[in-house]
Amino acid sequence: MTPPDQDIRNRLLVARLPAMPQILLKLMELCQSDEAGMTELAKLIANDAGMTAKVLGVANSAAYHRGARKAGLVQALTTLGADMIKTLVISESVFQTFSGFPHADSTDLRSFWKHSLTTAVLARDLAKKMNYGGTEEAYLAGLLHDVGRLALLAAAPYEYKLNFRATDDERLCEVEQLTMHISHTEAGAWLVERWNLDSFMADSILYHHEAAARLTTAHPLIRIIHMAESLELYDTKAPMSADMGALCGLSNDDLLVILNGASAQVKKAADYLGIDVSGESEATEPALYNPPAPANDPSQQRLTDQVRNMALSAELGQSFARQKSDTQLLEVIRQNARLMFNLDDTLLFLVNGSGQALVGLSVGEQRQRLADFTISLAGVAHATGGQADSGIAQAVLMRCLHFLGPDKQQFGIAEDQLRRALNAECLVCVPLTTATQCLGVLVGGIAAWRVADLQQNERFLMSFGSQAAKALDAAANERGEIDRRIASVRNAHLQDARRVVHEVNNPLTIIKNYLGVLDEKIARQEPVSGELSILNEEIDRVSHIMNEFAGAPPRPQLRLTDANQVVQDLVKLFRESRFLPPSVQITAKPTSQPVETAASADVLKQILVNLIKNAIEALPKGGQIELVNTGSQTRQGQAYHELLVKDTGGGLPPEVLANLFSPVRSTKAGNNRGLGLSIVHGLVKKINGVITCQTSAGGTTFTLLLPLGKVGSPTQTRVSQRA
Repeated sequence: MTPPDQDIRNRLLVARLPAMPQILLKLMELCQSDEAGMTELAKLIANDAGMTAKVLGVANSAAYHRGARKAGLVQALTTLGADMIKTLVISESVFQTFSGFPHADSTDLRSFWKHSLTTAVLARDLAKKMNYGGTEEAYLAGLLHDVGRLALLAAAPYEYKLNFRATDDERLCEVEQLTMHISHTEAGAWLVERWNLDSFMADSILYHHEAAARLTTAHPLIRIIHMAESLELYDTKAPMSADMGALCGLSNDDLLVILNGASAQVKKAADYLGIDVSGESEATEPALYNPPAPANDPSQQRLTDQVRNMALSAELGQSFARQKSDTQLLEVIRQNARLMFNLDDTLLFLVNGSGQALVGLSVGEQRQRLADFTISLAGVAHATGGQADSGIAQAVLMRCLHFLGPDKQQFGIAEDQLRRALNAECLVCVPLTTATQCLGVLVGGIAAWRVADLQQNERFLMSFGSQAAKALDAAANERGEIDRRIASVRNAHLQDARRVVHEVNNPLTIIKNYLGVLDEKIARQEPVSGELSILNEEIDRVSHIMNEFAGAPPRPQLRLTDANQVVQDLVKLFRESRFLPPSVQITAKPTSQPVETAASADVLKQILVNLIKNAIEALPKGGQIELVNTGSQTRQGQAYHELLVKDTGGGLPPEVLANLFSPVRSTKAGNNRGLGLSIVHGLVKKINGVITCQTSAGGTTFTLLLPLGKVGSPTQTRVSQRA
């Protein structure tokens, strides 16, 4: 047997409680982010036709308008002012929400509205007096502080109807706990949290009947609503206790000024909203009323069905999430729809990438029937209340359940085709909606007599569509993440391939040039042992580069490298090959003694070849290149040998200096991709060296600091630039 407290909470879950209007939620976001200026308010209101009409109506009323010509929206906003506009938006939104509660139209709400409006006005004035920043928040909390009473009336009208007319005080909470096992403060806080309003607002509703002594350190909004409620219930004929305002740090004189000014503001607000609070019915004292539910109550059966549907909806979400592929997910959605709602057959359509059309999906036996079947979503005047050309399109654009038939005039050509394809009299269109968008629609074929039956299950059908949409959206996001990862890996491989092509091109160019030299020497019958040796070395270098790209471990270095020898060999190589233009001269200035560095000969050669090639490209009209060994240097306790690569070109432009060692698209002719200096930077860092650059109009110098002796811990590569 379900416990009474659990029973009423279940009823609250399945009751048709209204949602909070989006314009109010957006307004509260603006207010909390200090952006609720006139411009933002104008944009917000202009997007809501109903709120625009309300603002214009107030601005053109006798209280504000004096001219013969009626004010437009911009003039109306200026006339009313930001504070009045915010009050109107909040009040009208809450009024619409309260009117949407079940039984609200059949219950005398005048007393309820006067109490809520008075509490709201008092809360706003208290907030201003306390210098609390969220005056609009306080006003809204005052309006909503008793929303739990409407929720309980909607969920349990038979049990709560007498309690609803009772005075709103702490005794009412006791009666509610005895009769309903839940108070209106708990129900109101729960509902406000479901509306995604601020948690402090929910707390202010939850604790507005709490003993004042427990709230002395509570959040200001909680204390403000408690004090506003107390003032609203205060009997002006009785003396005010000396410490009544202590909770908010206000004097009794302050409270009396606020209380005396509230009545006129309440009447003004009620007039603007079109609410009659005159002659409100007198509240009756609550009675401990808990009659048994009548036998065979049809509402109880509906409740049972709705609770069952909620459980099924949650299970559906888990079932959809377990599917491994898009095809499986789509087929499971169709199968569950057919089984749970007894549909003859179903079709699935998703919104295409442009958002202009619904595209039929080929799933299961539908593979041939739905190929290339589309329904246009264009040309629908949704914002102005226009009708869609297609009932199926209307279900998507309006994000609501839609039935077509049995009146055949409701069918366009597309619907009639689908009806015949499903061999059905009528169609039910279930939108697949998430919180932010509609992804498509499920179209089911049904007999005419089943329309009324399915209309009774509208909430469950919409919940089904929501669960299906969430699963489809999650699958799409997962596909997008996989695509992004694949693209990232592909891009990394592409960059590696470009680096390999760049580096392999250097020795291949040398090999090609030396093959020409070799031909000439053989023709002259001169010795070629030196050239063959160089060709051998360059072929080995190509092999090493490819092995490194393939992930092979580097060759162990058995001895130190003589930097002098590498420099002299490279200068000789460039002089003798056809790579060096005749207008460019290259020289070496070695030290008198060998320079032993921990960098391998292959890596050092790779670094210098890239720097020399860049220097040659910087001398299109000719010039000098020097490789200078300047001796030992000590930087931060580390011993290095300094090697300079100098040219007499025109210097590097600022845009190149800004990304000197980054891989960027080169502006040079040919297939050069601007990778050379990026590769040099990586190689210098790899040998724990340092590279810097100095440039001016008279030329550019790259300074290499090569580690001496055994390689130690990595040294951070640095870049310095001098204009």
